[in-house]
Amino acid sequence: MAGRFPSRGGKIYAVYGDDPAAMAKRLMEAAGVADSIPPGARVSLKPNLVVGRPASGGATTHPEILAGIIEFLQDTGHRNIEIIEGSWVGDDTGRAFAACGMAAVGKRYNVPLYDLKMDKAVAKDTPAGRINVCRRALDSDFLINLPVLKGHCQTRMTCALKNMKGCITDAEKRRFHRDGLDECIAALATAIIPHVTIVDGICGDLDFEEGGNPVQANRMLLGADPVKLDAYVCSLMGLSPDMVGYLPLAEEYGVGEMGIEERDIVHLNQPAPGVAAGKPTNKVQSLGRKLKADQACSACYANAIHAMKRVEEMGVSRTMPAIYIGQGWQGQDVDGIGIGRCARGKLGNVAGCPPAALDIVEAVREVCG
Repeated sequence: MAGRFPSRGGKIYAVYGDDPAAMAKRLMEAAGVADSIPPGARVSLKPNLVVGRPASGGATTHPEILAGIIEFLQDTGHRNIEIIEGSWVGDDTGRAFAACGMAAVGKRYNVPLYDLKMDKAVAKDTPAGRINVCRRALDSDFLINLPVLKGHCQTRMTCALKNMKGCITDAEKRRFHRDGLDECIAALATAIIPHVTIVDGICGDLDFEEGGNPVQANRMLLGADPVKLDAYVCSLMGLSPDMVGYLPLAEEYGVGEMGIEERDIVHLNQPAPGVAAGKPTNKVQSLGRKLKADQACSACYANAIHAMKRVEEMGVSRTMPAIYIGQGWQGQDVDGIGIGRCARGKLGNVAGCPPAALDIVEAVREVCG
């Protein structure tokens, strides 16, 4: 597999909204993706279809994102497109393609779908020994990785790097869990590197890769460096990158860099006010009890929910002050912690629009001692 998306390696583009197809097009246009694809190249789209469940549950890539990408590619003269994936051990990729809406997308745009479980594998040398990688993924001329921003029961988060597990055999997936996920995920990243990664952050699950507790954020990201992307996602989820074991290893292996500066993030627009529509789960509602939300945008609210999850893990949720969030608090000095540029809190403010969950956690830690 050839190297990464070549032209803007250090940037992460962020877009907010409720139209995933339009958001995907806007990201690709801003990053100049079409100009980086050689004429006639085979472009492979690798979604996250770990299980056969709709994207609304927070586990799988929204099919509208693939639709937007395909339309963008076809409109810019790139028509040799395919969708590739291998669902997790015990699930059927064909069933997942259908349940997640990918089969319908493929039929609509005349784009073939390939089950990587049925593909031949090639042994690739890595820092963790040889890993059998599916040939179709390796032979792609331009690989677009389409992970979901979500939690994981073993690695705490899963996004760009871990999504490439769908490009290995079932036997290797079992071995990864047996030998240690962190080292194996980092090593796999040296064998197959996407040219560009587009992160589905629309409603990723709070803490479980199978979904069930989606957090509506209405956000998508694009970047070339999967390590930097995952590090940024950690901050949105209230995690330090060092807490996700495969990230320091991937950096050590030369896959990318964890360091992020403010100038690295390019916001193409700002989140719209008002928490997004959608029925929150009981767990999300419970975590939101300390939040005084008034016209909060979905991305800001989602980051605050992830922060409350970390605060709960710290064991200080009972003693923490109220968190004020949303445009409804503008111009007021609220008796608690203010979030973002909208709410000024007497006990402190967390900068950003939207602020990172990790910064919210640090603000609570400072107040609660």
